[in-house]
Parts: sequence; C-alpha cells; structure tokens
Amino acid sequence: MGRISAQERRESVIRAAIAEFALKGYHGTSTAAIAERVGVTQPYLFRLFPDKRAIFVAALVRSMEDTRLAFARAADGVEGGERARQVMADAYARLISTRPETLLMQMQGYAAVAAAEAQGDDLIGEVVRAGWMSIWETVHLSLGADADRTASFFACGMLGNTLTAIGLPASAGR
Repeated sequence: MGRISAQERRESVIRAAIAEFALKGYHGTSTAAIAERVGVTQPYLFRLFPDKRAIFVAALVRSMEDTRLAFARAADGVEGGERARQVMADAYARLISTRPETLLMQMQGYAAVAAAEAQGDDLIGEVVRAGWMSIWETVHLSLGADADRTASFFACGMLGNTLTAIGLPASAGR
C-alpha cells in the first residue's frame, strides 16, 4: 500500500474537521482533536492548512458544496417543478440522515458569522453568503426559477434543519 498524498491527507483533514466543528463549533474545537481524528501531528496539520480558521473555512466550503451537489445531482434531467422539488427534498433528507455533520457544519458556519464579523473578520461571512447563494441558485433554477416555490422549498428545509439539529426526525414537522 502506497503513501497517502498530501491532497488525500488534506481531504481527510477536511472531513475530520467537519465532524469536529459540527459538534463543537469553531471555538470548542481544537486543532489537536482534528489532528488526532486524522492520525497526524499538529505540525503536519499546519503544513496542510495555515491555521484553524483556514481549516474551518475549508470544512464550511465542503459542507455547503456537498449540499449543493446533492440538490444538483437529484434534479439533473428532471422535468417539472414539483418533481424536481420532491427529488431534491428526498436527496437532502438522505444527506442529513446519513451525514448529519454536513448540516450541522453549515449551522456552525452561520453561527460563526456574527462573531467573526464583530472582530473584523469578514471571510467566514463571505464564504457562508457565497455558499448559500450557490445552493439557492441551484435549487432556484431546478424549480423553474420560481421565487415563491424556491422560498417555500427552503422554508420547509429550514424546519427540517432545525428539527435535525435538536435531535428530532425531520418528519416531526409534517
């Protein structure tokens, strides 16, 4: 078995960071915990990423892109707004039931925006807003660019997110 490349190790760090930050948030997560989860030393971790903030941003970007891709793949080739809505909702339900850390990481990102911006750090807010707009655009186009349908889709999704975050099944909101 060959050595793991720096890119593969970086990928492992991002996945470990999503799991750690999802549960403990930015301030509650140590880089030592991330390094331990991956099986590397902290100095090696900092060869892959310049600092904890960069790891958090990479984890946030990945979790938002994973969500966007779940919607895009589900709706690919689907005709009709209602059918697209259903396949995207089903894909998202599968994503958050099999990988709840994806959703929880995004929620940690949303929570981190105000604190970071209060300290003059706009990067996390910029990443969150860009990720959100990318997800919105993917869903919006898949739903025939209907603003009301898109808003309704996300309203139902946020209810599911909230229920999942507090430990209830998303179906509890139906």
